[in-house]
Amino acid sequence: MPGYGLVEEPWLTVRPVGGGSPVTVGIAEALTGAHELEGLVVEFSTQLPAVLRQVLLPVVADASGVPRTPREKGARLARGRFAEAELDSLRTYLGTHRAAFDLFDPVAPFGQVAGLRTAKGETKGSATLVATAASGNNVPLFASRSDADPLDLTPAQAAHWLLHAHCWDTAAIKTGAVGDPLVKAGKTTGNPTGPLGQLGVVIPTGRTLYETLLLNLPVTQPEALGVPQWKRGPHGPAWELREAEGLLDLWTWQARRIRLVPHQDEAGRLRVARVVIGAGDRLTQTPGLEPHTAWTYAAPGQKSSSAPHERRPRRHTQGKAAWRGLDALLASTRQSTGGSFETSALLDEVGALQEIGKLPADYPLRVETFGVVYGTQSSVVEDVVHDTIPLPLLALHRDSEAHQLLLDVAEQAEQLAQAVNNLSADLRRAAGTDPIPWDKGQRPGEVLLHTLDPLVRRLLAGVRAAGTDDDVLERGRLAWEHLAYRHAWDTANGLLLAASGTTFAGRTVILADKSGKPQTYKLGTAGAAFRRRLDGILPRPAMDHPGVWPLCTVEADDVLARHDEVSDGQKADPSTRALYDLHQRGRSEPMHRRGVRLGEALLALRRSGEVSEEALDTRVAQLAGATSVSALLVHLRGLVTQLRTAGQPLDHDHLTADIQAWHHTDRRPRVRLTWALDYQVWKGRTPAGD
Repeated sequence: MPGYGLVEEPWLTVRPVGGGSPVTVGIAEALTGAHELEGLVVEFSTQLPAVLRQVLLPVVADASGVPRTPREKGARLARGRFAEAELDSLRTYLGTHRAAFDLFDPVAPFGQVAGLRTAKGETKGSATLVATAASGNNVPLFASRSDADPLDLTPAQAAHWLLHAHCWDTAAIKTGAVGDPLVKAGKTTGNPTGPLGQLGVVIPTGRTLYETLLLNLPVTQPEALGVPQWKRGPHGPAWELREAEGLLDLWTWQARRIRLVPHQDEAGRLRVARVVIGAGDRLTQTPGLEPHTAWTYAAPGQKSSSAPHERRPRRHTQGKAAWRGLDALLASTRQSTGGSFETSALLDEVGALQEIGKLPADYPLRVETFGVVYGTQSSVVEDVVHDTIPLPLLALHRDSEAHQLLLDVAEQAEQLAQAVNNLSADLRRAAGTDPIPWDKGQRPGEVLLHTLDPLVRRLLAGVRAAGTDDDVLERGRLAWEHLAYRHAWDTANGLLLAASGTTFAGRTVILADKSGKPQTYKLGTAGAAFRRRLDGILPRPAMDHPGVWPLCTVEADDVLARHDEVSDGQKADPSTRALYDLHQRGRSEPMHRRGVRLGEALLALRRSGEVSEEALDTRVAQLAGATSVSALLVHLRGLVTQLRTAGQPLDHDHLTADIQAWHHTDRRPRVRLTWALDYQVWKGRTPAGD
């Protein structure tokens, strides 16, 4: 049987930079020409991280080394291509290990065990490898073929699905292989899923395949690399439970023992229709050096509050767009031990590269997320999670305005969805039925989030283009708020107009909580409650609605009104209401306290130990140097958010006057002086109320 060498055979489909039809190449051509290729094209989305981790990244890391410092990584990225010395290393490496990449080598086939067999010599159809094909209990909905139909895979397809199985295979029972001492009754049970199946995989992507490879090589010391599976020697049927011995061992983890059974069709072409799949090595735990996942700090099982939190990989949620997980993607490792989330090491390094000037702020970084949803004790694949979003580099810095803007937008979107779901629940109770369960059926909040999805993606791209331009960021925020407000109202109106006639009179029900109090649900009260929730989430667009104009605290100027204009006070009033709502959000104690001017509140925040004094000084200086009202509001939102987190109150009436004065360039110096005296010089009492 002829061999199939992955180094030279065309099995990787790639897109050339600048357009053009995809072409197929081998490993050597893909790597040496990586700067001329936009990226990989795969048949099934989750094959991409499998190819990167099992082949391309380990070859690059083992042949030319990984960056040992952020500056070295930045220099290699800036070069835009492999240096001649690196190309020589790659060619030499692939030449030396060419035989190890032969898919059908009789002694050590790539990623397989030669001669792997069951006690009865049975094989299974190649569909067992393919996550999208019908095989045993894994029968996709509306599958066009059955388990009995032959599935002839080309060697290129077989290579992709081989790698995919090592990364994502289900935890179904495996047929016992001869030579495996842990086989019981001809089977191996207790198999975990492939290692990537236990992660929420995060892949940073650049403009070319070369940049993507560099972005996915973590800063690592050589002694932490270990060796890839093709250097560990031929594997046998036996497997073990062990820790990963370095990054390359982790990336090329052999989670299954597999043998592809090739044959030649009538035309003499190599095909794979039968396979043997047995149990493979098991990780004792996901190692902390895993770079392709975000992390969650989960409370341990003990009741002791002093027990350390457990660091676990954060998995993606089915049906949830990647931007809805920005709270984890943007959570810096510098705040990991005290927070709930930690971003991936790779994204943290990207932020560091921008901070030291090795990547421009407008670099077109994209983040791809991958995950698999398993069902029935992880024995079948139910769904695949895949999404791609643009991610502004400035948002990776916790003290940047872009960071706070994106977190606010993601939080507001979730709150709007919850408000719509609450409206639906109230209307259903008013009609005498139960609310839609959270885990069954499609709730209207999900429909709203689907509507908001293109708006958020457009905003992400706009924030990246805006860079540090505070005026542009503020205009983007305001545009988002108005559009989100409108879409939320459109969704709510659909529910309100579709409500049955019986909801007008409504129903009285006994609350399921401990109070046991009766609660009456009606069409009118449901609509009013939604209006209050919506106006609390997005107060600035709410001020444009005629129904809330009487709530404005600043009187209208009749002369200006006759010319379709408003006073500075009216302009400032919605802004300060929005800031107050932001300040009060999630706090039970009042955040408005008379007599606590902005500078005093910020000084108290600086003394609280809740923030970095140097970072706060920088933000306050940026606030005082704002050259427009929109820029002022951008900085105020970030500072008010920090005040809220620390529980520090503020006099919002006084803040309204400051914003109103900022509309006049000749009045700004006095406001700036007041802030300076309160923040930089003031030595008096701790701010208190009246």
